[in-house]
Amino acid sequence: MEMKKEFLPEIPEEFRENLGRNVLVTTIDKIAGWARSNSLWPLTFGTSCCAIEMMSAASAKYDWSRFGFEVARATPRQADLIIVAGTITSKMAPVLRRLYDQIPEPKYVIAMGACTITGGPFAKDSYTVVRGVDKIVPVDVYIPGCPPRPEALLQGMMALQQKIKLQKAYVIEKPKDEPEL
Repeated sequence: MEMKKEFLPEIPEEFRENLGRNVLVTTIDKIAGWARSNSLWPLTFGTSCCAIEMMSAASAKYDWSRFGFEVARATPRQADLIIVAGTITSKMAPVLRRLYDQIPEPKYVIAMGACTITGGPFAKDSYTVVRGVDKIVPVDVYIPGCPPRPEALLQGMMALQQKIKLQKAYVIEKPKDEPEL
């Protein structure tokens, strides 16, 4: 069935992105996104004062478990999120990269604090401090502050949840002979 392009502007944007996709697959995408976003297991990589705020966010007062971030994992093979909190030096960069590579797909990174994001005050006139963790691993959410409060970390983690919910878990390729709309 051929669809004329003149009718496409009348289709809302939310339907246009799923045009030609199966209803069952889009429903499974939503369920998978909800399940993946509400069962994140973080691996903590804290090196300085931001790590104290990160520990506070997991404490009973803030309790990140009620938002779907269960206990912090001690091994990257059981985690799907790495929270980098603190100054990253040139000697720590390969270790961070190795931990990131050991996390199974899909994997996510949160950069917490000014030292993690830009190198902070230690990056000035220093050859040992990495000026941004995004030079080592791809970052999904940035949480600014020096150090950021536990509420900011929880807000950043909830922003990551929203990002995960919008991702498509199952991608169906269109047949080669089907024209693009």
